[in-house]
Amino acid sequence: MIDGLDGAGKDTHAELIRRRYLERGEHVVFRSHPEDDNPYGKRAREALLRGGKVNHIRAAIFYALDVIRSLWLYHWRSNPGPDTLIFSRYLMGVAYLPGPLSSVLYRLLSRVLPTTEYMFFLDVSPEESLRRLMERDEHEMFENLDDLTSTREKALRLADGWYIINTEDPIEDVQSRIDEILDRLDGDVYEDNVPC
Repeated sequence: MIDGLDGAGKDTHAELIRRRYLERGEHVVFRSHPEDDNPYGKRAREALLRGGKVNHIRAAIFYALDVIRSLWLYHWRSNPGPDTLIFSRYLMGVAYLPGPLSSVLYRLLSRVLPTTEYMFFLDVSPEESLRRLMERDEHEMFENLDDLTSTREKALRLADGWYIINTEDPIEDVQSRIDEILDRLDGDVYEDNVPC
């Protein structure tokens, strides 16, 4: 699981992790929510781009349906499933909800939905997040300093048990830290890059 503020480098680092496991000969599936390969992901993205309270609710509902669809296709229904399943944007989507609701939903969903010891929260300051987001052509409803600050604070409170990685350093340095953690976590499965 790779999560974090918009602009934190989630998809960049998830892709580098995907390559790591592909090089080991694994079957890897990478899902970045909301995905544009299904109606739920498309509707979530449309709502995020429009803004407003109604679209905030629509975005949350369709985002959740998109994540559940990915779980259904690649985790619950797949037999055999992929060796490695990477989700970018998963549980921390609840941090975009109002304060108390975000923590209640996080506790509930982290008990109901599959989790793993491979959980990375890519941390970036709200100011740096906004700077990176302003380089994009399209802007979503939460891409302003106040919302990014609030979302980051909530997410960091929820991230107990996650590996929190500062992504304001160069990509290579950040990925090196992620690889060190993956090496340690994979230690009981891989010896010299050969499956045990």
